[in-house]
Amino acid sequence: MPVAYVHGYQEREGERLRDQAAALTELLHTGTSYDAGSLVLEAGCAVGAQTIPLATRSPGARFLSLDLAPGSVALARRAVADAGITNVGFSVADIYELPLQAQSFDHIFVCFVLEHLARPAEALARLRSLLRPGGTITVIEGDHGSAYFHPDSAAARDAIQCLVTLQQRSGGDSLIGRRLYPLLTTAGFRAVEVSPRMAYVDGSSPELADAITLRTFTAMIEGTRLAAVAAGLRTPAEFEAGVRDLRRAAEPDGTFCYTFFKATAIAP
Repeated sequence: MPVAYVHGYQEREGERLRDQAAALTELLHTGTSYDAGSLVLEAGCAVGAQTIPLATRSPGARFLSLDLAPGSVALARRAVADAGITNVGFSVADIYELPLQAQSFDHIFVCFVLEHLARPAEALARLRSLLRPGGTITVIEGDHGSAYFHPDSAAARDAIQCLVTLQQRSGGDSLIGRRLYPLLTTAGFRAVEVSPRMAYVDGSSPELADAITLRTFTAMIEGTRLAAVAAGLRTPAEFEAGVRDLRRAAEPDGTFCYTFFKATAIAP
């Protein structure tokens, strides 16, 4: 089953997801487009942040975007309509119990979803059953163990570890990017290819430092403050020191680097 979404469903988290998608569109979506007439399943659309660039890049394809949270689906539907996109339909569904016909999709797209699942290999196997023979899947995940920054800070690394620990305790895995190849092969896919997509920013691009270091990554860590303190992982002062040092990496003499992993595979 899906595990608790460690980032929560507050309005600020929706804003963070949209900021993240805007900052990373070229990095994550380059190389992903679908032929006209293709039927594509987006499994785990959340608030539609990835749906918009996905559908915009393939205007002739048809998309069905699903998520477990009705509130998120409503926000995604509204965002897509506001963007003038007309080739996407939406539904509320559990990725483990999708009410869809076997071998009915040409392609599947999954982004930042597996990290929140207790049984990601099982989810991938179920998704594989929905693909026509020769159909493709694209999976994108992060890996919080890949984050490094200057100036280095033990407090910042401890704050990041709080998120890793909270997700582990809930049954998820925020280090899952490094596992995409074995997960996809175990799920029965062939021709699995994984490419690292590195996001690096420094003082030469202050707008990217704001978008990636602050509004994407640091905002994600900040969002776990209450849960981390409640779990006794850090004191409020210790956690705030870590967030402060992450913000420091966005200053003109700071640097920040994080690696996403993008995998593609084919259904037999």
